[in-house]
Amino acid sequence: MLTVENLNKSFGNLRAIDGVGFSISENEIVSLIGSNGAGKTTLVNLLSGYIRPDSGKIHFLEEDITSASPYMRIKLGIGRSFQLVQLFEESKVLDNVRTPLFSKNGKIKSLFIPSDKYVDIKKNTLEILKVFNLSHKEDILAKELSEGDKKVLDIAMAYALRTKLLLLDEPTSGVATQDKFKVMDTIVYAIRNEKISALIIEHDMDIVAKYSDRVIVMHEGKIMVEGEPDVVMSHKDVREHILGLSENVTEN
Repeated sequence: MLTVENLNKSFGNLRAIDGVGFSISENEIVSLIGSNGAGKTTLVNLLSGYIRPDSGKIHFLEEDITSASPYMRIKLGIGRSFQLVQLFEESKVLDNVRTPLFSKNGKIKSLFIPSDKYVDIKKNTLEILKVFNLSHKEDILAKELSEGDKKVLDIAMAYALRTKLLLLDEPTSGVATQDKFKVMDTIVYAIRNEKISALIIEHDMDIVAKYSDRVIVMHEGKIMVEGEPDVVMSHKDVREHILGLSENVTEN
């Protein structure tokens, strides 16, 4: 589905992305981990089109999107959520999801017409709310939601554009510890149920281990290792540089 080939990006003398290459298959959930400054967010910005690479190629569904705009990538099926949620705080949950549907269908100028007149869009919105377990909160203002539900709503809005690949930036950041698995259960259920793929930046190793099909580890702009979660977590360099676990044993 997604193929990245020898991607490079520098900011001045800083080599943020250094020869990165990997792929994501259909219906696969891949976690992207690494220390602060490893290049994770820069990589996602490159994939979503917010910045352009200095060199390398990005292919999505066999189409070269290296120079494509964010709009074109969205149109092709790449959706993105951000670490800081971007909601219409004063609008209802229903309207937050309905707005990107209006945009997708070229009816954004029709927002001044009572939106309930667009029966097909409302029906689609209600289906999406059901997928993300938000149906019972459709009339609540977005600002009144818990942090966990705000995260879920943010991702539901990205999904509303009929995304084939979701790029999720720390979906559990700011979520209470006791709620993080509930939030991820909802998100991953929707991803699995709708048969889409996801690349998730995540710092919580419990989340990574439980929900990932595969893990990519970045360090100093390069891919250190990738593979199944248990294999990656036991890798010596990952344990030392990412998890901060020393392998040294002092003998008396």
